[in-house]
Amino acid sequence: MVVGGGIVGASAAYHLAVAGAGRVLLLERAERLATGSTGACAGGFRYQFASEVNVRLSQASVPMILRFSEEHGLPLDVWQEGYLFLVRDATAWARSLATVERQRALGVTVEVLSPEEAARLVPGISLEGLVGATFGPEDGIADPSGLTYGYATLARRAGAEIRTGVEVRAIAVRGDRVQGVETSSGWVETRTVVNAAGPWAGLLARTAAVELPLEPIPRHVVTTGPFPGVPARRTLVIDAATSFYLHREGPGVLMGMGSSRERTSFDRTPDERFVAEELVPTAVRVFPPLAEAGLERIWVGLYEMTPDRHPILGPVAGVEGLYLANGFSGHGFQHGPVVGKLLAEMIVDGAARTVDVSALALERFTRGELVTESLVV
Repeated sequence: MVVGGGIVGASAAYHLAVAGAGRVLLLERAERLATGSTGACAGGFRYQFASEVNVRLSQASVPMILRFSEEHGLPLDVWQEGYLFLVRDATAWARSLATVERQRALGVTVEVLSPEEAARLVPGISLEGLVGATFGPEDGIADPSGLTYGYATLARRAGAEIRTGVEVRAIAVRGDRVQGVETSSGWVETRTVVNAAGPWAGLLARTAAVELPLEPIPRHVVTTGPFPGVPARRTLVIDAATSFYLHREGPGVLMGMGSSRERTSFDRTPDERFVAEELVPTAVRVFPPLAEAGLERIWVGLYEMTPDRHPILGPVAGVEGLYLANGFSGHGFQHGPVVGKLLAEMIVDGAARTVDVSALALERFTRGELVTESLVV
């Protein structure tokens, strides 16, 4: 059984079904798939990470996104026009250059740009204080809902059952073994549960006496109408110091950033003060043409954050049959395709083969073996 109908859950259901895992059932509490963090995200994918395991996950997952339509015959909007990281501090720039060397050693294509070269790539960005930029030409954006529904379609074709409007309220464990789940529609017997419940994964895990170091963090996303100077490219631009990002979306842009007063909360009510006093002023500083843009839509999604900004992935020691795929810290969409495949490998074959994700086990937190990721957007 898979709990959660976002990209990770849909990918897991598909890969489990085609791997011959037996009966595969996905339960989603909302009436539609991809209505949680997946549906609220900006849809970016990138190779530009600081940690090796995140780079390896991208190297396995991004090609699955790029080849999705060709391989499966289902439509998916994909734009591979790069990620541009803007750095405005000399010390941070030195760290960025060191990160670039590590990325290149792992086979990642990264370009180091001068401020003027960055401005030619995306005209309109502010050069004030800009020291340099890094550009990943193989990074890009894709449609999160399209990919989720695509995997759901494939999962159903492979024999998986997907039910929406059914909330999983508790995981039942007897001794050291999963026995089933309690749902809003009654008891479901199962010996295997994949917890892909996104920001709510910690609450579900606790019903099985498993504590996850996981915090839901609200993040705002804003879209604008058309304005003079709107970027021609769909390059995703990130201002490293503020975490502000934008990319072309329709006739305007989609943009967002973290708050200086971030809080742990499941509340997805937009904070108009934050948008007016923090996000918009930062947006105009980074990309001055936005001063003439009108805001069209504001929504809030939840990041599921772990202390080291890496996911918790794999079986739970001491609870046979419980698997975790949680805490992606804003990177779940782009890694969802391969994570579903890895879960199928763990459950059907007994171990992950495509990518070595042993460093992402839950036990790393008790052992003090955290993995550092500095490029969190």
